This record gives sequence, structure tokens and C-alpha cells, in this order.
Amino acid sequence: MNLLQLSAVVVQVQSLRYTPAGIPAVNLVLEHESQVVEMDTPRRVKLQLRAVAFGAQAEILSRQGLDAVCEFHGFMTNARNGKGVVFHIQDFSKT
Repeated sequence: MNLLQLSAVVVQVQSLRYTPAGIPAVNLVLEHESQVVEMDTPRRVKLQLRAVAFGAQAEILSRQGLDAVCEFHGFMTNARNGKGVVFHIQDFSKT
């Protein structure tokens, strides 16, 4: 199963664009920072992740201010250029 739930901050939002089919789309960069326990040892986790949203979610996120913590839900896939992965946001809410 390919599901991702991530609390993160939007640190970069590109301009809203439209697919050839006329669907709104926006590319983002999310940043996550937390502490987890791995093998009984606390570990600080920090990452940046490329993301994309389509439709109504894209329209809302394109107007979203930076630095607000949100809970994102979606799935991961390879980037179209084959370099890395992209988080496809299907839903989100401010926390």
C-alpha cells in the first residue's frame, strides 16, 4: 500500500499552473522536522520533500502562506524526469 501521512511546513510554492486537460496543479516543497526513536535511541529527523497537488487542493495550496504546519495525506511516486520521488497530495488540513 502506498499511503503517506506527513506533518510538514510549506517552504516553497510555485505559481498555479494548468495541465493540458485544464486541471489546476501546483508544485511545492515541504519541510518536516521531528524526533523519533530508532533502536531505543532518540533521533532527530529533518527532510525536504518535493510535492504536487491537483484540482481544488492545488488552488487552495497556491494561496496558502508559507510556514504554516499542515497535515498532508497522499502517495509517493517517481518524478516524471526519473530523478527522485514526488509526494502527491490528495488532502491536507492545518494543524
